[in-house]
Amino acid sequence: MQFDVVNIEGDVVGTTNLDESVWGIEPHLSVVHQALLRQLANARLGTHKVKTRSEVSGGGRKPWRQKGTGRARQGSTRSPQWVGGGVVFGPTPRKYTQAMPRKMRRLAIRSVLSAKLADDRLTVIQGLETLDGKTKSMKTALAKLPESRSLLIVVPSTDHVAARGAANLPNTKTIVAGMLNVRDMLKFDRLVVVDEAISQIEELWALDEASRQPSQWKLDRQAAAEEVA
Repeated sequence: MQFDVVNIEGDVVGTTNLDESVWGIEPHLSVVHQALLRQLANARLGTHKVKTRSEVSGGGRKPWRQKGTGRARQGSTRSPQWVGGGVVFGPTPRKYTQAMPRKMRRLAIRSVLSAKLADDRLTVIQGLETLDGKTKSMKTALAKLPESRSLLIVVPSTDHVAARGAANLPNTKTIVAGMLNVRDMLKFDRLVVVDEAISQIEELWALDEASRQPSQWKLDRQAAAEEVA
């Protein structure tokens, strides 16, 4: 799959080969949704805590005698119905971690990458390493790209010039190719990939030759369907 490569002036200067197993699949929206929920859930700390009536200090003495006062019977001033009392069924520390099969996680990444390409929200750029690393020069270079609400710049390493130059730009984030995730790619409108990072992305998420071949179960099922037809 051929895709145009632009320079910091916004001009097309060449093409690059994109692996169809990463950039050209049919997006699996349900898997993407599950991967997003998993990532958001795993980011939760789960350290919330309230005190029950047994944990609130005080309340050891019965506020008044059981009978003869005309008031409702009370055993403690730290019961849930009292101001300053304990909380019933409140949150306690817990883990929100969700599991997801590795193949589904990888499918979610490939689905979002393919959706970015299909929606014309992918830009492959070269020449960012020639900038001086200042915010002004980075802003000028990004202004030459197609107009977008926000940009996610994928760089090959953390010490790349683009990471330093885009640090103070609003609605712009840089991320290392190996740290690509569903949440960031969905949050930002346009995916800007430095040309050196393409090989890293495909090395991580491309399907190997064995995975590209249909399984024997699928072949048998297709053969059975053809016999019925």
